[in-house]
Amino acid sequence: MVNLSATAAAVLVLLLFVVGMVAMVNGWLLVAGFSLLSVALVIYFRETRLVDG
Repeated sequence: MVNLSATAAAVLVLLLFVVGMVAMVNGWLLVAGFSLLSVALVIYFRETRLVDG
């Protein structure tokens, strides 16, 4: 069965990554840094808490 919370976290990672890249291209470095830091934290949380393994 599909783990919906892990899938939602993966979608959130993609969204945050896109926001970070767009912010970086536009010169909003604080937003880009915060977004990419959030990506790392969501990936860590997903892999340690949400994925069975």
